[in-house]
Amino acid sequence: MGEFCIQCNHVTLSYENRVVVSDLSFTVEQGDYLCIIGENGTGKSTLMKGLLGLKKPAAGSIVLGDSIRRSQIGYVPQQTPVQRDFPASVREVVLSGCLNSRGFLPGYGAKEKALAEEKMALLGLLDLQKKSFRELSGGQQQRVLLARSLCAARQLILLDEPTAGLDPLVTEEFYHLLLDLNQELKITVVMVSHAIEEALGHADHILYLSQNSYFYGTTQEYQNSDIGERFLHRCKKER
Repeated sequence: MGEFCIQCNHVTLSYENRVVVSDLSFTVEQGDYLCIIGENGTGKSTLMKGLLGLKKPAAGSIVLGDSIRRSQIGYVPQQTPVQRDFPASVREVVLSGCLNSRGFLPGYGAKEKALAEEKMALLGLLDLQKKSFRELSGGQQQRVLLARSLCAARQLILLDEPTAGLDPLVTEEFYHLLLDLNQELKITVVMVSHAIEEALGHADHILYLSQNSYFYGTTQEYQNSDIGERFLHRCKKER
């Protein structure tokens, strides 16, 4: 067992005065690639807010590992139409991921500019850095937001449905990109996803949430479980 990044201990979370996550326990180890999947309305995005410290559990606890600080967690949120139309350059968006590390200091220093340059190079964005974010394709925008999150992240990134609205080819490319970051840079990835096939093809752990229960384990364990077989069968019928 490696050092843990996140421990959820009997966590209960509410959304609009309704319990959506109840008595949930799981551990994310450093280097894990976890996808959170399940039915609509089962608290996946609410759980993500809890992991980020934006929502306090009604019961239980969410504990970060000793080497993890909330200010050093990278985050890629669900995109809204307003966010997609954000009037800033790619470079400015990526640089904004360094804000937490600046504290109360104004502007960006040489260290932050070098870090943004490094992350743009890593994700193939250098040629786009002067372009307006709003002019990019959906897949390009998600790579920019991922680069932004990597400017904040030291060991852990959280993503909330980052491929929503993207076509299957771009979705597959994005999952491969996350897998490379996970395997080559040892970044721990925790992602809410509706792209079930891609999640099962790339993640090493699955957290499945339903209205009355949950499952946490390796991807293979999930696929072999009764709850996994039922959900995957239903997903195939609905396609």
